[in-house]
Amino acid sequence: MNTIQNDNLTGTNSGDLFPNLPLRYLTASSVIGDKVLNNKDEHLGEIKDIMLDVRAGKIDYLVVEFGGFLGIGVKYFAIPFRLLQIDPARKLFIFNQSKETLEKAPGFDMDHWPDTNLHLDQVYSYWSFF
Repeated sequence: MNTIQNDNLTGTNSGDLFPNLPLRYLTASSVIGDKVLNNKDEHLGEIKDIMLDVRAGKIDYLVVEFGGFLGIGVKYFAIPFRLLQIDPARKLFIFNQSKETLEKAPGFDMDHWPDTNLHLDQVYSYWSFF
């Protein structure tokens, strides 16, 4: 019996301390709050939430908080998960967009959450142009 099967049956970890290397899995709580940078290392925001497609059983997009100060001027973006890269060494995400693009991009605020099903087509079409 291999170590992972034995661990699952006994509840005792006898395998490697970090079996998730190379990175394959993340918990939602470990992602929420992570920083989002662009490829120039400019801070774009942080992950505020994760939207799951419960029918397909996958992450559809991440909600990224951008800009503002003390809650004023904050914008939220629905960024398709496939457009984000994970930097496991720095424990953050890379989104290949400039700050200027996000400043001009349509976002939403948390008090006016879009109808996810209708909003999603707009999100995918907007970000797919970049």
